[in-house]
Amino acid sequence: MTRVRITRLSLRWRVAVAFGLGSLMITGIFAVVTWNLASGYMLRQREMSATAQAEVNVRLVDSALHQGSGGLGDLLTGLTTDSDSSVLLERTQGWLTSGRQIDPARLPTPLLALGEQGVPARQRLVVEGVPVLAVTLPVSSDRSTYVELFPLTQIDRAFRYISAVLIGGVAASTLLGIAIGLWTSKRALRPLTELTRAASRVAGGDLQARLPAQDDPDLARMATTFNRTVEELEDRVRQDARFAGDVSHELRSPLTTMANAAAVLHRRRDEMTGTAGRAVELLLAEVTRFQRMVVDLLEISRDHQIDDAAVETVDLGELVDHVTRVRLHPCPVVEIDGAAPAVQGDRRRLDRVVANLLDNAEKYAGGPVRVAVLRSTAGARIEVDDAGPGIPPELRRQVFERFARGVRAGRRGDDAGSGLGLALVTQHVARHGGSAWVEDRPGGGARFVVELPVGAP
Repeated sequence: MTRVRITRLSLRWRVAVAFGLGSLMITGIFAVVTWNLASGYMLRQREMSATAQAEVNVRLVDSALHQGSGGLGDLLTGLTTDSDSSVLLERTQGWLTSGRQIDPARLPTPLLALGEQGVPARQRLVVEGVPVLAVTLPVSSDRSTYVELFPLTQIDRAFRYISAVLIGGVAASTLLGIAIGLWTSKRALRPLTELTRAASRVAGGDLQARLPAQDDPDLARMATTFNRTVEELEDRVRQDARFAGDVSHELRSPLTTMANAAAVLHRRRDEMTGTAGRAVELLLAEVTRFQRMVVDLLEISRDHQIDDAAVETVDLGELVDHVTRVRLHPCPVVEIDGAAPAVQGDRRRLDRVVANLLDNAEKYAGGPVRVAVLRSTAGARIEVDDAGPGIPPELRRQVFERFARGVRAGRRGDDAGSGLGLALVTQHVARHGGSAWVEDRPGGGARFVVELPVGAP
């Protein structure tokens, strides 16, 4: 069974639609009331004037019939007001008509019956495509029936004009309501937009993000709370980094002593056999890993901001080629797409990024099989392909976390690394305004990608 996914409007558009519907309802009611009042008043005035005119005309006809004077046809012709009006007189001899000629049979039978019974009547109808007001009056002289059709063309045209104006006004008012709703919601949601932007910056590692001061008491409380929370978070992060740095720094002296002692034991490992020899090898591996971990912790605990004095123009192709030749033996050819892109950044940190990517491929994935420096829409792109089995999609974010070593986590005695190499990659790349991720390599394996902007970090 196919499930239909309904996309919900954003809060801003929901507010705008609510304003538009409110404006539509108000102006719609106003338009309906205005239409009923205007059309009713105009029709009543037209009916009253038409009835009064027909009463005057029927008296003239009645007088002419009573006196028996000739020229009744000329009288009826003189009673027509314009080309669309009609005057009909039903006598025992038949119908007399003047003005616009119509078939009396087209007139409603109930209307004529009322006139024949001596009851005045009027009715709005359309005769041969022309809207008219039919007024029926009895003629007292010889029990004739007088029928006059007054055209409603002008009033119908006025009704159309009024209705078009009202409909246009309702539509314009609705659009105006939506526009006002968008403008109002934009201003009302501006603090929320600023909060979202600042929170995104904090989530991205920028702990300097703050909300501007607000004049509104409610918004001022929100801004103050958010800023205080971020300040406390920044203090906590700095304290943790300072603690890690202090601990790492204090560990360097005893660690150096341990490393020297382990090196002495390693040089005399031939004199140790059995369990003692294996213990020395294990001790040396752990001390080496411990040294690397301390160095990485010191690197992570450094200030998150890049010193402006350390920023320089770095030829990325030259840097990657140099690091690759130093780290790898044999060294794969570095692919450079055209002119090597240059970036503004800290050469030491970028050097560490490339070195960690190469070390990661060497230790965990059978070594790098391709290293490339390319141009991309974001600026510059570094790709390191390895010969390993690849990384499942559910673990691709986890490998960049601190102390994440994948399937080697928990092993001892081999060169499992410190689990901080890729975390340092993401930290250094983020400080340069870039991003790092891992994807599938065509043909198998993993491809670690780093993108850096060309501008200054």
